[in-house]
Amino acid sequence: MLSALIIIFVITYAAITLEHSIKINKSATALLGAGLLWTIYAVSTGDHLLVGHQLSESISSTAEIVFFLIGAMTIVEVIDAHNGFEVITSRIKTKKLSHLLWIVGFLSFFLSAVLDNLTTTIVMISLTRKLLQKQEDRLLFAAIVVISANAGGAWSPIGDVTTTMLWIGGQITSLAIIKGLFLASLANLIAPLLFVSHAMRGKLISSQTKTYNASLMLTSNFERNTMFYLGLGILILVPVFKTLTHLPPFMGILFGLGLLWLVGDLIHYKKEDADKQQFTLAHALHRIDMTSIVFFIGILLAVATLEHSHILHSLSEFLDKTVGRQDYIVTLLGLLSAIVDNVPLVAASMGMYDLAKYPADSFLWEFMAYCAGTGGSILIIGSAAGVAAMGLEKIPFFWYVKKISWLALIGYFAGIAVYITQYNLTH
Repeated sequence: MLSALIIIFVITYAAITLEHSIKINKSATALLGAGLLWTIYAVSTGDHLLVGHQLSESISSTAEIVFFLIGAMTIVEVIDAHNGFEVITSRIKTKKLSHLLWIVGFLSFFLSAVLDNLTTTIVMISLTRKLLQKQEDRLLFAAIVVISANAGGAWSPIGDVTTTMLWIGGQITSLAIIKGLFLASLANLIAPLLFVSHAMRGKLISSQTKTYNASLMLTSNFERNTMFYLGLGILILVPVFKTLTHLPPFMGILFGLGLLWLVGDLIHYKKEDADKQQFTLAHALHRIDMTSIVFFIGILLAVATLEHSHILHSLSEFLDKTVGRQDYIVTLLGLLSAIVDNVPLVAASMGMYDLAKYPADSFLWEFMAYCAGTGGSILIIGSAAGVAAMGLEKIPFFWYVKKISWLALIGYFAGIAVYITQYNLTH
């Protein structure tokens, strides 16, 4: 049984990694793999009560992540439908390319911590398209947005799917992960920015257009500001809600979603149904990326079979014996996330290491959040943000390898150095 489970999971993983080559959606692969793994595990085990109990546990933990993601994605879509992000982007006014690079980098860094790295990438690339005319400049800025968004998502419990998984799973807590990874993530951002901005010294933006035109907006300033600040406030307060109530994060995000829905209906109540349709949460629910949600369900359930069959525990013992040091193991996992999806990597790691042995906010979990969150920047296909940027700006894979990968590597190891130094000084 164990051999069959390992072979099927490896094939599933390979198919997910090669999604663009084999032209089979990774969500379909994940669901198929999960179904096969649970079928083989159930038939081989023979204890239907045990398998049913384990499946219920896995569904419960998976549902917490999925409900949270659906709520967060919907809130972001509502803000976007109201042109809420123009509240920030309309304030960017500079003529120097190097200054704009730092503004875009830091804006992506902090936006990603509140939204998520994928949404931030889409928003910021849309902004740079309005500001930059040259294709070469846009490619470079898009690459910096990817690095910045991934770095910003790593230190926030709601900024990256993998960090969110660790937070919901109890491996990290919100305040500890912010204090533990902020400086490391900042180093991951600043190191590449220093190199790129140095090369841009003295260059001016070749063509600058207005990023904000009130006459083209379908929403008023009041509607735009209300939904932007309320939506952002809800996302920021979810960790506070969890800390105060000890309820799971998905309850906080669903509570906030209900509040945003109520306010949205109230500020648009005088409009005709056809006019307000595009601003409603019902419309936003149609726009969220359900393909990604289905992928998370499939891959988390697939990894759960490896956990229940003790394969992951055996793998952790093997790594401890062969590699030995946790920092080396997690650094390698981060580098591997540039090639394969970091969601199953982190899901597998959560099953490999017991919370009784490695409690919340220990070195292992914080370091894993950093490495898995930022390692994907090394290749353009290594993160959801990178794949989105690749599609939006048609970034060539080998252009990124030649121009950006070494910068991302410098940032990755700069952050590692900062985190390990900080950890040794504070523990």
